Amino acid sequence: MSTTKGRNVVVVGTQWGDEGKGKLVDWLTESAQGVVRFHGGHNAGHTLVINGVKTALHLVPSGIMREGVTCYIANGVVVSVAKLIEEVQGLEAAGVQVRERLRVSEACPLILPLHAYLDIVREFARERGGQQRIGTTGRGIGPAYEDKVARRALRVQDLLHPERFAAKLRDLLDLYNHVLREYLNSSELPTPEVLQPYVEGGQLRFDPIYEEAMRHAEWLRPMIADVSVELNAAHQRGENLLFEGAQGTLLDVDHGTYPYVTSSNCVAGNAAAGAGVGPGLLHYVLGITKAYCTRVGSGPFPTELEWETPGTPGYHMSTVGAEKGVTTGRSRRCGWFDAALLKRSAQVNGLTGLCITKLDVLDGLETLQLCVGYELDGRTIDILPLGADDIAACKPLYETLPGWTESTVGVTEYAQLPSQARQYLERIEAITGVPIAVISTSPDRDHTILRHKPFEHGL
Repeated sequence: MSTTKGRNVVVVGTQWGDEGKGKLVDWLTESAQGVVRFHGGHNAGHTLVINGVKTALHLVPSGIMREGVTCYIANGVVVSVAKLIEEVQGLEAAGVQVRERLRVSEACPLILPLHAYLDIVREFARERGGQQRIGTTGRGIGPAYEDKVARRALRVQDLLHPERFAAKLRDLLDLYNHVLREYLNSSELPTPEVLQPYVEGGQLRFDPIYEEAMRHAEWLRPMIADVSVELNAAHQRGENLLFEGAQGTLLDVDHGTYPYVTSSNCVAGNAAAGAGVGPGLLHYVLGITKAYCTRVGSGPFPTELEWETPGTPGYHMSTVGAEKGVTTGRSRRCGWFDAALLKRSAQVNGLTGLCITKLDVLDGLETLQLCVGYELDGRTIDILPLGADDIAACKPLYETLPGWTESTVGVTEYAQLPSQARQYLERIEAITGVPIAVISTSPDRDHTILRHKPFEHGL
């Protein structure tokens, strides 16, 4: 047994998600023996490009692409077993060994068809009532977290007890069918085709939901585990663990652009609560940030550009960066890099280092604008405010920096970057006070500049 305890790294997004965390988790997993997903659900998406082959993941941790690495879905994740089965089958069809290496916490709340239906009907109802949609993915993430907080969630462990599961499910359906009928008038709204087997006349049906869950229970049973115990044991054995965040800091339910946020905590501190390890086991926090900004869905975005008009910087970012959501296919809104936003992320995550992704997307832009603060209500501030209304009222203050014409695609040495690219990166470091540890110069696993190693930093 090893007498040296493992070293652990947390990877978090520092913007509104879609920063390229999947590639970095996969790349860092070369130094890890376990990868842990600690929050969110299948509303997240990570794209990996390995030897030119693209793989999209939603629930399975990105470390699955490395042989011999154990992957953990921890208690902070809300799990759709149907989507997990679909994802695992796709990976196994591509030759990736999954089920022998995947562990799912028995404490994970379940996402059932009832949650997805409620999610979609609510968005329809908001629109019908003249309100702006929240911009959810319609996958039931929010309603599942609501059940968790209200202490009525069905959890993975309930799948192993059919009578208990049935009783809890009946109670949930009684509640939600009342809400759907009396408050949301669901009988007047369309039912998505994929949910039609579970719904009749705007009401959720018990039998198909229960029967499907029992089939899922048999498939999932061999992977169900006490993940907290297993992670702490792995640490004691000297294994390095990588904690993989989903979405981004500005979608955090407490620290993001509320109410245009997700339903979980996306910040680094939640790696402890969402996985069942002590905060003292989180040794390094790596913040992933694009070299520009993007956002999917509704909500304030101070540095947003016109990104649908050819010939504009925003259109360049959108097209060269292939800015489409991995999970939904929705176009991402694009804008200049916001260093004042990143200061907020650095503060709430306690960032040790930064990873800048998609630097190559900026190749060919003549000049770059870097947001260093805002004007708000007649005063100047240098950090993103907390309220969505205040953020929407912010007027960004920019520094202009020279762009570069040379290609940075595939560069693996910092000194080989154009001087203007280095100037841009060093200005980001200076404003945020966080050193840049890693730079990604294409989606490919090997196109990465390493300035210091998170698993070895500070040792």
